[in-house]
Amino acid sequence: MKRVLISLAFALAAIAPAAAHADDNSNWVKPIKPYRVVGNIYYVGSEGLSAWLITSSEGHVLLDSGPSADGAKLIERSIQQLGFQLADVKILINTHAHFDHAGGLAQLKADTGAKVWASRLDEPALEQGHHIGDNSNGPTPFPAVKVDKSFGDGQKLKLGETALVAHLTPGHTLGCTTWTMAVVEKSRPLNVTFPCSLSVAGNVLVGNKGHRSIVADYRSSFVKLRAIPTDVMLPSHEEQGDLLAKRQKLLRGDPNAFIDPTELARFVDGYETRFNQELARQQAASPGGAKR
Repeated sequence: MKRVLISLAFALAAIAPAAAHADDNSNWVKPIKPYRVVGNIYYVGSEGLSAWLITSSEGHVLLDSGPSADGAKLIERSIQQLGFQLADVKILINTHAHFDHAGGLAQLKADTGAKVWASRLDEPALEQGHHIGDNSNGPTPFPAVKVDKSFGDGQKLKLGETALVAHLTPGHTLGCTTWTMAVVEKSRPLNVTFPCSLSVAGNVLVGNKGHRSIVADYRSSFVKLRAIPTDVMLPSHEEQGDLLAKRQKLLRGDPNAFIDPTELARFVDGYETRFNQELARQQAASPGGAKR
């Protein structure tokens, strides 16, 4: 039993981005007060893991689910605390099929009756309940969930006056999905991007039999994300965007706390540097050294 617990703790730490709380992910299930970010976008996640409620007059969209059924319940309480009804959540979407962002989807689907939308390449992982592709942490299982609608690159999601676009940015997972939308904040139009993770997070980069195109996928995603016009970047982990600090600025009256047109490029640059370092390390450690 002790060995199982140690293995689980290691997996939790390794799946999170390198800058995360690698030795303590308790903030992944620590409640914080939900709040409106910009336009019709609300933060309903935990202290460490993001979940985003996007509202409309015809129902709401929820992006990401937390790591478990308990994480889903935390999100549900946050939605209700803001005055919204769970029954009005109509569509559940996901950045990627890892347990920390998909582990609560099954519970949320059961409790809201919402439909699950997912990229075709992450659909098998969601329905089988584990990561697909060679990873040093293993399959990191989570509760499986039935996908109601699968899609490819450029899929548009429209609900009432809300419209989102899916951009496939694979690498972190086979079907990693970045979502974008436009909002208006105090008469100011803003482009919002919810980037899928770019971290390596234990992925095997040399000889990955379950994701043979993984290196090319990461590299194409770096290019693709840099080209997306973004005023507001809302990532899936708190520390990826200093969300707590931005929230404090917002509370102090800074209307531009979440607005930074240069942030997405810095986000991509940092992860590309770490990707190249990890790729070089794995190539040097593989049979034949750096020859690949």
